[in-house]
Amino acid sequence: MLNLTKVAVGCPDVATLAARQREHWGDAAASLTRMMPKRADELVGGSLFWIIAHRLVARQTILRLAMVDTEWGRKCRIDLAPFPVAVVPRTCRAHQGWRYLAAADAPPDLAGTGSEVMPADMAHELAALGLL
Repeated sequence: MLNLTKVAVGCPDVATLAARQREHWGDAAASLTRMMPKRADELVGGSLFWIIAHRLVARQTILRLAMVDTEWGRKCRIDLAPFPVAVVPRTCRAHQGWRYLAAADAPPDLAGTGSEVMPADMAHELAALGLL
């Protein structure tokens, strides 16, 4: 299974990302990108991992990809599961658009690590030290 990474531009945290998605898409969640990924068939069932402040911090399952007409022209719509799931934070370089991420390289979900109530900055520092 294949995943994508994408920068959550202007979002300081996962809560802001989720709020923006609810405001823009309602109960459904989606992301628009300029081009259809060449490996789109491999992405359905994978996840879109969000980069915030140079860290992979959350993911959403990719439900489907489709080309749609928007007010900005033809775009690829990536339909996502409604709510972001926190993952163990991992440093990641920001980039434009999206990048592929192999399943073996994807960070695990934060749930079950004992870190669910840990502040994001503390989780980042512990991850940098190899303790999380």
